[in-house]
Amino acid sequence: MSKNLNWLSATKLNKGYHKKDFSPSEVAKACLAQVERHEPALNAMSLIDEPTTLAMAEASAKRWKKGEPLSPLDGVPVLIKDLVLVKGWPTLRGSRTVDRNQSWDNDAPCVARLREAGAVFLGLTTTPEFGWKGVTDSPLSGITRNPWNTETTPGGSSGGSSAGLAAGYAPLAIGTDGGGSIRIPAGFTGTFGHKPSFGRVPAWPLSPFGTVAHVGPMTRRVKDAALMMNAITQADNRDWFSLPPDGADYLKGLSKGVKGLRIAYSPRLGYVEVDPEIAALVRAAVEKLADLGAHVEEVDPGFSDPAECFRVIWFSGARSLLGQLPPEKKALLDPALADVVEQAASITVQDVFDANRARGLLGTQMRLFMEKYDALLTPTLPIPAFAAGILQPSDPDKRGKWVNWTPFTYPFNLTQQPAASVPCGFTRAGLPAGLHVVGRMFDDRTVLRVCQAFEEATDFHKATPAGY
Repeated sequence: MSKNLNWLSATKLNKGYHKKDFSPSEVAKACLAQVERHEPALNAMSLIDEPTTLAMAEASAKRWKKGEPLSPLDGVPVLIKDLVLVKGWPTLRGSRTVDRNQSWDNDAPCVARLREAGAVFLGLTTTPEFGWKGVTDSPLSGITRNPWNTETTPGGSSGGSSAGLAAGYAPLAIGTDGGGSIRIPAGFTGTFGHKPSFGRVPAWPLSPFGTVAHVGPMTRRVKDAALMMNAITQADNRDWFSLPPDGADYLKGLSKGVKGLRIAYSPRLGYVEVDPEIAALVRAAVEKLADLGAHVEEVDPGFSDPAECFRVIWFSGARSLLGQLPPEKKALLDPALADVVEQAASITVQDVFDANRARGLLGTQMRLFMEKYDALLTPTLPIPAFAAGILQPSDPDKRGKWVNWTPFTYPFNLTQQPAASVPCGFTRAGLPAGLHVVGRMFDDRTVLRVCQAFEEATDFHKATPAGY
C-alpha cells in the first residue's frame, strides 16, 4: 500500500478503487494518520470522529468489492466546514454561544448529496465565529495555522478546510464564501477553491448574511472540484433561492483549453494597492493563459470600491444574528465580532435600502461588462499570508475592517458571479499566491475550464509544504 494515499486526488482514488489497488478503508486510515501527525501544529479540525469515518469507509469498501459504487466520489474523504450541518455531529459554527447538546438531525444539502454519493466524512473543520472574517481563529477553537508557514494564517473563513487540504488531510472539502471565504484561504494555502454562482449549490439553513453567501468545493485539483460540483449542485427544495438544476456535467469540456476565449485582466480593479511580488506572479499567470491562446485585454471593470455597500449588508447580518443575544452569551463572542455587532447598531433602514440599490447597480454593471468577456482575471489577494491570530496585517483601531485586505473577493459576492482561486506561484518567502478567475453569472463551467487550463500548463498545484 502506498504511504501517500492521503495525497491522491479524488480522480486517482477512484481509479485505484476500480483497479483494487487499495480500499476506501486504507485511504481513510491514511488520512486520519495524517491528521493525527499534523493537527497539533495546525489546529484545522473542530471535530474528528474516527469510528464514524471508518464505518463510512468500510461501507464504501463493501460497495466497491461488489462492483457497486454509488458515484465517482464513493470512498473519497471530504472535510466539512463547521458552518454546515452534518447529521449526528454538532455544528457549533466556531462559537461558544451554540449549544452542542441538541438534536443534530439534518444534513445540509451539499452534505446530503455527498453522503448519497458515498463520500467519507473525515470531520468538521475550523471556522471563525459564524464565518465572520477572513482569517480563522475563534474563542471556541483557537488559532488555525497555515501549513506553508505555521506562523501565518491560512485565511478564512474556510481556513480549516484550506489548511487541511494543503496538509494532505483529504483531497476534498466543503467551504462557504460570503465575502471571499473560499477564495481567500485557497489563495493563502496554494489550493483550489470555487465560489459557484449564487444558488447553484443549494444551502440550508440560509446564511444570516443573506444573498452574498455561497457554498462550494475546495480541493487540491480543479478536476476534483468539477467532480464535487456534479454532486452538490443537485436540487434541494429547502433552499428557495436555489437555481433549477441545469443538467450540467462539470467534467465535460473541462480540458478544452482557453484558445479563443476573451479574457479581461484587471491587475488592480482600478483602485487596489498590490504587493509587487504578488502582482508579478499574477501577471506571469495571465501571460501564460495568453500563451495558451486566450485573447487577453488589460482593462478595469470601471466600478469604485464597494466596501461600504458590502459593510452595510454584512454588518446588518451580524446584528440580525447576534444583536439580541443575552449579555451572558454576548460575553462569549469573539470581541471583534461583538464590536461589529455594536457598530451595526447605527445602520438604518435607509442605509440598507441604499446599499442594496448600490449593489443592484454594481450587478448590472458587471453583467454588461461581462458581455464582452468570457472571464475576468485579478489577483485573489493583494498580499501574501500574514501572521496568524490577528484580524488583518494592520488593525490599529481594532475596528474589524477585514475587508480592507480582501478587495478582490467581496465585490463578486455582491454580484453573485462564479469565481475561483487557482495557485499561481510562490513568493520569495515561500508563501502561495492565487490567480482569481471570475466568470459570467451562471457560467461556472468556463471558470473551471480556465483554471484547469492553467493547472495543466503549470506545476504549482503539485507543490506541498515541507514536512508534510
